Amino acid sequence: MTSHPPRIPIGVSSCLLGEAVRYDGGHKRSDYIRQTLARHFDLQPFCPEVAAGLGVPRPPVRLVQTAAGVRALGVRNPELDVTDPIQASAESQRGWHATLCGYLLKKDSPSCGMTRVRRYHPDREQPERDGVGLYAERLMANFPLLPVEEEGRLMDPALRENFVRRVHVLWRWRQATAGGISPRVLTDFHARHKLILMSHDQNAARALGRLLASAGAIEARAERYILGVMTTLKKIATRGNHVNVLQHIQGYLKRDLDGDDKAELAEIIGRYHAGELPLIVPITLLKHHFRKAPDPFIADSWYLDPYPAELALMND
Repeated sequence: MTSHPPRIPIGVSSCLLGEAVRYDGGHKRSDYIRQTLARHFDLQPFCPEVAAGLGVPRPPVRLVQTAAGVRALGVRNPELDVTDPIQASAESQRGWHATLCGYLLKKDSPSCGMTRVRRYHPDREQPERDGVGLYAERLMANFPLLPVEEEGRLMDPALRENFVRRVHVLWRWRQATAGGISPRVLTDFHARHKLILMSHDQNAARALGRLLASAGAIEARAERYILGVMTTLKKIATRGNHVNVLQHIQGYLKRDLDGDDKAELAEIIGRYHAGELPLIVPITLLKHHFRKAPDPFIADSWYLDPYPAELALMND
């Protein structure tokens, strides 16, 4: 198995790393990001409001629905409109954004919030929780493949694992295609990620395989393929899909395990399916058996080692 690449570049809202860039001169440091993710990723901080020249401290702003669309207006002074500077800061960073394999944003921020940001209406007392931060909106529109997540959602084990998985897949795609796109590059990449895709959506995994076998310009197929991969991976991998993949992998050992080993593996997969064990338990047992009975397809697949084991995400 190829070793995992070190320190993949990820953008992050500066305040999450403890930088005092908030409107009130404070920060929103995330210890998980600083102490855990920083050991595995190259965290690159950026604050769009500071980059837009709004200063620290600065008047607070919020998203307001106007006749001209959603604007970032001052809370105390509605005449203050910082929409254009914030959006311009996103556009000015497109070159940097293109180098990233993920982005961690500050939740609820009128510039960086990914989802459920308060959107105010002049004629309503209560805001809607359906807004998107202006910087985040441009970032995600410009780079639809980019894994983006908020620090608050990282507390959900499934969302945390999903983000890290997507970051590593995008990084491997860029490594695989850095020397150019060819049919072999695409088929090798799909073969190594097929089981991961199956754990998210089995029908989508099969459709992506058919796409690679279809006719047409290879560059266009590659673009459609990786968009389909990253879209599929946004779906949270379900326990049932993981069980199907685990049982599929178990089939590669049918000639190498005795009756007791087969029964033990089936029991462990069943207990995982019932929610009694974390995914790392059947994964570890399968890796043990494949060390004794190697298989080239499983050895090349990223399913059993999707990211550094030190992150311990499959223990949740």
